Amino acid sequence: MVRIGLAGAGFVADIHAHALKTLEGRAALWAVCAARHERAEAFARRHGVPHVALSYEALLARDDIDAVDLCVPNHLHAEMAIAAARAGKHIIVEKPLTGYFGDDSTEERVGEAVPKPHMWSRARHTARQILDAAVTAGVRLCYAENFVYAPPVEKIRRFIRQSGGVILDLRAEESHSGSHAVYSRRWRTSGGGSLLRMGSHPVGAVLHLKAFEGGLRAGAPIRPVWVTAETARLTATEAFRSRPERFMVDAWEDVEDWSVAVIGFDDGTRATVFSTDVSLGGVKNTVQAYLSNAVLYANINPNSSVVTYAPDGRILSGEYIAEKVETTAGWQFASPDEDWMRGYPQEMADFVHAIASGDEPLSGAELAYDVVDVIYAGYLSAEQGRRVALAEIPQ
Repeated sequence: MVRIGLAGAGFVADIHAHALKTLEGRAALWAVCAARHERAEAFARRHGVPHVALSYEALLARDDIDAVDLCVPNHLHAEMAIAAARAGKHIIVEKPLTGYFGDDSTEERVGEAVPKPHMWSRARHTARQILDAAVTAGVRLCYAENFVYAPPVEKIRRFIRQSGGVILDLRAEESHSGSHAVYSRRWRTSGGGSLLRMGSHPVGAVLHLKAFEGGLRAGAPIRPVWVTAETARLTATEAFRSRPERFMVDAWEDVEDWSVAVIGFDDGTRATVFSTDVSLGGVKNTVQAYLSNAVLYANINPNSSVVTYAPDGRILSGEYIAEKVETTAGWQFASPDEDWMRGYPQEMADFVHAIASGDEPLSGAELAYDVVDVIYAGYLSAEQGRRVALAEIPQ
């Protein structure tokens, strides 16, 4: 039995708690803590968690905890992950692994004040510190990238194996109408905008699939070598601001709400990633693989397993449709088990196995580092308007 202490009591923590409940007998959510103790207590009552810790330090001090699950804002990941490693606890950390959140001396609007080469250098350094802390402590680092575990992506892996084809072109996306989490609006707490906060998912997926292909073909992963990216804050444009109606989040302070990145791999192939906060109609989580001998589409969200129609939003308003849809009226794609389709139970099952057995998880330290590296190289590319090689030393 793997006993897990969870840090955080918000949206993602709820998803992880539901996923862990599917592993009864193999894992238990044993304790929880949160910045606001009353939220931790409410979370414990809601999910049947037997212990509530007064602080993260108190959570780490518990001898009956094998691992910690970090479902906290991005700027807290590094400090908490390193502390967990030093306490001898295995680590489950939500995406992204880390980022750049400003030095003590930086201006308040970090995203506009700090040059991207410095951000990239510091983000790389922090990511390496986390990985080194885990290796030194002999604990497992499990990177919670659920795209890797989503059944449609698992099916793509099986088709790649079966076909024997070469992946020439990957296209992946996560987009929706904007996060409502306050921390997401400021670089100092989020580490970036849509490219980091959402792009971590599709970037992680394409890096994973190319590594998987390389393992099949040559016994070694196919590696990313360069990035070209563009970013923008489209809700700050005069055309958008002049509109009286606002159907999407527009309270971004110093982060982007639109991005596209092209990733080049060492075998000469390409991947294109879209991540935006300006897409109405619910979450779009997709991965497309164009092989030398096949075409494969993974529609994580939306998918047509259940399709509904109602002329008035009140008719179906009492039943969950899908994440971030603005209305329940009209045609809707209602996933019967959205968490399963997105891979959360499968992710937690793999992490519990890795912790118990000592095996490497499917989504682990190398992918966690590469996602940070690629995305911050993308920020540098967008700032300087050029292709950025991952082998560069930021100046």
